[in-house]
This record gives sequence, structure tokens and C-alpha cells, in this order.
Amino acid sequence: MSQFLSNEKPACPGWLLSLAKADQPIRVAIARASAASSIEAAKEGVEAGLVEPIFVGECDEIRRLADQAGFDISAFELVDATGEEEAGAKAAHLCGAGDADVLMKGQLHTDVFMKAALNRDAGLRTGNRLLHQFVMLKGDQDPVVISDAAVNVAPDLETRQEATSAVVKMLRLLGRSPRVAFLSATESPLPAVPSAIEGRELCDWAKSSIKEAAFSGPLAMDLIFSAEAVAVKGLSDDPVAGQANGIIVPEIVSGNALFKAMVYMAGACAGGLVIGGKVPILLTSRADPPAARLASMALSAIWARG
Repeated sequence: MSQFLSNEKPACPGWLLSLAKADQPIRVAIARASAASSIEAAKEGVEAGLVEPIFVGECDEIRRLADQAGFDISAFELVDATGEEEAGAKAAHLCGAGDADVLMKGQLHTDVFMKAALNRDAGLRTGNRLLHQFVMLKGDQDPVVISDAAVNVAPDLETRQEATSAVVKMLRLLGRSPRVAFLSATESPLPAVPSAIEGRELCDWAKSSIKEAAFSGPLAMDLIFSAEAVAVKGLSDDPVAGQANGIIVPEIVSGNALFKAMVYMAGACAGGLVIGGKVPILLTSRADPPAARLASMALSAIWARG
């Protein structure tokens, strides 16, 4: 094991679960729920008082896995579907018809799942861009929202403007004062570094377009998180540097690397969701730890009600 990896086990913080709870659980349509990880996620969400699962897939297999997990699902709706495409389509249509509040990926490939979600017949399209957010969580510390680490490979400026607005909204829903940084490799808008030039443009746009939030960019990673680096480089008056809780990345590689570094090296819990459609979309993976799945469901409940 590398000396740089953390031994900390990710945990979904209690404050997030408390914030997500409401009198009425959110209805989550799980596309092809015939996998142990999907059943476990649903069980965790029910036990936390967050979700009312709708299981879509091969019903006999779903019941078998639920029995194996000691999870009584007799009170919940099961929708029979065979194979990935049918399960994805039926789950997406439930959300489009208003019969479910969240669409969650189960035992099917991501491309099949997203094709079902984006099908015009499903009724989930709103005209907005789909954006992905990871909310990085660690105990009672301020969360850090990262966009976009999974959906938009090379987002243009307009897409990143929408992402900025969405990150601000998420932070406000979490009860935080937004302090958003635009990531680059430098704090200077150098012509040789396109993300730095774009970071300055995005920062200027955000300051003039979004009220009651602080923005700074471009900022390199040390100036996003380190108060010591901020002091050394003379940016102590910057309202974001050293204390950012929102990060807009220039492209998917940096976003993906950043969130995974925080998970594997800092022991953070990564709750993620795709927004921009009629309902939040959860791209859960069998590799996700239970805490990340629970955090994702909590965040989807907060967003859906927000």
C-alpha cells in the first residue's frame, strides 16, 4: 500500500442525513435493481428514513437478493423488466411521468442507463445541460462541491457557467456560504495556460451575475486549500483562496483526479449526482462504498426538494 493512501474509512456525516430527512421519503426508481449493491443501497436509504425505493428489473431475482440481505421489501413497488434496456427505459419513464423523484443506476451499463434517461420519450429532458457534481464530505468540516468529474468531458464556458450556478445552489441548500474557485495550474491568467484565461473570464462573469457568493480564479490547487500558500503568495485578502468550498474544474480529467485524490488520500466521502434533468440522477457504482451511496441519496433528496 502506498504511503500516500489514507486508511480512513469514508463516512456519511450525520448532519447531511438530518438535513435530508423529511416527513415524506423521496421515491427512488432503481433501474435494474437485481444486484446486491442496489439492494444494499436501498436498504440503507430506507433505514435512514430517506427513500421509498421502486425496484425495476427481474422481480424474482430482486426478491431473492432482498431476502438474502434480510430486507423486507413487501411494502415497496416492484416493476418487472427483463434486461438492461427495458429496465432503464421503465425506470426513466416512472420519473418522467412524475411517479418517482430520483432515477438511480442499478445493474446496467452507464451508457445504456444514460441513453434511457436521455430518450425524449422518457420525459426527463428540460432543455438544460446535464451536469455532474461530487460533494466531498468529511465529518463536520465544510463540504467541497466539485463540478464536473463524470459527465462533461471538455465543457465550454457556457456549460461551466451553468455548473457554477449549480454549485452555488447546492452549497446554499447545504446551508453554506458559497466560496467558489476556478481551478487552473496558476493564479495568473497566462496566455499559455488556456484554463487560466478561462478561469479569469468565468470569475468575472460570476462576480457580475451571481449575488451573495464569493468567487476567485484562476487558482492553483495550493491556493484553493492552503492558508499557508495563500499567505506566502500574498492573497490573504482573497475571499476564496485557502477556504474554497466549491471548485469548477476545466475538464473531466482534473475533476476526476481531484475527487479520487480526496477519497483515496484524504478519506473523504464522495456523494454524487447528475442534475439538469426533471429529476436528479444517481450514477452509483458497485465499487462505491456504502457511505458514498447513502450520501448520494441524501443529496438527491435535498436537491429534489430544493
